Amino acid sequence: MTADPATTPATADDSAPSREAPARRGRPGYDRDGLLAVAVQLFNEQGYDATSVSDLARRLGLTKSALYHHFSSKEELLAVALEAALGGLEAVLDEPGAREGAASDRLRFVLTGATDVLVAQLPAVTLLLRVRGNSEVEQAALERRRLFDHRVTALVAEAQAEGDVRGDVDAAVAARLLFGMINSVVEWYRPGGGVDGDRLGADIVRIALDGLRTA
Repeated sequence: MTADPATTPATADDSAPSREAPARRGRPGYDRDGLLAVAVQLFNEQGYDATSVSDLARRLGLTKSALYHHFSSKEELLAVALEAALGGLEAVLDEPGAREGAASDRLRFVLTGATDVLVAQLPAVTLLLRVRGNSEVEQAALERRRLFDHRVTALVAEAQAEGDVRGDVDAAVAARLLFGMINSVVEWYRPGGGVDGDRLGADIVRIALDGLRTA
């Protein structure tokens, strides 16, 4: 009697997909999104570099071949998770609210929208904030983060030029401090806790921009 490929214990070799016939379905309850969610949780718990495919397979209760049916590699899991975070942040900058009107209003929109993305994609954004550029996927993610930061810095500078945001703070420093406040949310915000995620962005922006506004 042959073993069930969806429940056979994972082997130790993580370098490439197993030669076993790939399982067509994972354990009931795990589709592609479910596998990704568990993987991101484990990456955040242990660190991406310290997490092996065998670790993922054990956490999921799958063979590696069943996991490889959905994702070709651990790096693909990372890439898909980072895309969820970065794609959401970049989409905020392309919204009409980020491109039309006074710069201070556009800045408020971007900061609120970025916080909303963080709340909606909390595990993926947490992972994004922890990458260090140790692979091509991570390096590409860091470059996209830099481009996003540059666009926000330019928006702060516009608001300063229009006289709605105080100009005695370097625009790049202001942008870093603003997103330092937003990014800190990953350390303490928990869905379902005492903080209302729907109003979190508005609260952060109110505190941040009231502190930057001219008298």
